[in-house]
Amino acid sequence: MRYFADLHIHSRFARATSKDLTLSTLDAWARKKGIRVLGTGDFTHPEWFAELQDQLQPAPEEGLYVLKNPSTKTQNPNDETRFLLSVEVSSIYRKGDKVRRIHTIVLLPSFAAAETFNTQLARQGGNLRSDGRPILGIDAKAVAQAAFQAHPDALVVPAHAWTPWFSIFGSMSGFDRLDECFEELTPQIFAIETGLSSDPAMNWRISALDSVALMSNSDSHSAPKIGRELNELEGEVSYMAIREAFRTGAPARAGERETAPAKLLGTVEFFPEEGKYHYDGHRLCRVRWTPEERKAYGGRCSACGRPVTVGVMSRVDDLADRPLGFHPPGAPNYRSLVSLDEIIADAIGLGRGTKGVAEHYERLVRELGNEMRVLLDAPGEEIARSSLPVIAEGVRRVREGKLVIEPGYDGEFGTVHVFTPEERAAFAKGGAPDTQATLF
Repeated sequence: MRYFADLHIHSRFARATSKDLTLSTLDAWARKKGIRVLGTGDFTHPEWFAELQDQLQPAPEEGLYVLKNPSTKTQNPNDETRFLLSVEVSSIYRKGDKVRRIHTIVLLPSFAAAETFNTQLARQGGNLRSDGRPILGIDAKAVAQAAFQAHPDALVVPAHAWTPWFSIFGSMSGFDRLDECFEELTPQIFAIETGLSSDPAMNWRISALDSVALMSNSDSHSAPKIGRELNELEGEVSYMAIREAFRTGAPARAGERETAPAKLLGTVEFFPEEGKYHYDGHRLCRVRWTPEERKAYGGRCSACGRPVTVGVMSRVDDLADRPLGFHPPGAPNYRSLVSLDEIIADAIGLGRGTKGVAEHYERLVRELGNEMRVLLDAPGEEIARSSLPVIAEGVRRVREGKLVIEPGYDGEFGTVHVFTPEERAAFAKGGAPDTQATLF
């Protein structure tokens, strides 16, 4: 059985998150999105941890949980959202004469293990109540050690591995290699999270990463944003099966994949240009550069003279030892998509949060199953019948990568354009002659 997992999100107890993030809301959106397994996020926060313990009960599958009282009952218990205990930890510390700012995802299979992990962080001075993503003065290796001491089968994953300011390979405060950070624990790091501003093809350029699987998650701060990046798995649904899927998901372990209880088929990705750190630049001066342009200017903003933020594309290029287009044998594949509400908004010329976009979105997921089915599998005829031909055409273009993106930089998300204003107007009048023939 194929299923999707989003293992890195946040609760309403993290900074800059929606106050509507409750377990019942997350459950409802996971069903709309087509997500089978959803990380809880933020289990180190005392209030969120208490809610998790109060509202979740063990699922039939070991190491996963379901809502005790879901707001929407399903005829098949297997359709209920499975929750997996997860948290992102922020570490700020000095190592190798440099201040490091590393974010780490920790996944654990039980409340007992999570409680042990929380206790260890608190003993090391962590103020777990201050933020759902706790900020600690201990290094990322110590976070990993605490996770493995809490449970030997903990899954420890460097978060959004290329983000300039807060990641293991970030240009501003990261490392050049995994073992510089995790030292002797490196063999126990089975995966890294690629983040919104990179995709597997970019990561495949670094041969040292053949030892880890590539994980993609939404890092969502609101319920509608869950599933904007996903992991696609096949086989058993349980904590240990998911852990094994990522252990064997590395290209170097492809030979072990056939006997694993679950396999990492690949990931569903943002187009990395849409991520907010893809290009180099200086947002305040509206300076957005390719790596070549940054080098031509010596890394200093042409408007104010200050250093620009070195983005993910440049950082990957600096560490790469393989050419563009290299695909390691045995590496799971990936697909790049645009969120359904973003496609609808561009197709009909309205904002993403408007009533018109919401009406089309709700009708599509209700009639066709869920967002992932609409984006990946539904025939164009079905999409058109449930919405509009222009929306069906938008989905087709995204599937084929036929869109224009103004790349993100220095904290500014990129902007996606599927249609020109003229094309939208033509569809409104009954169909654009140059695209209508290829709709289906």
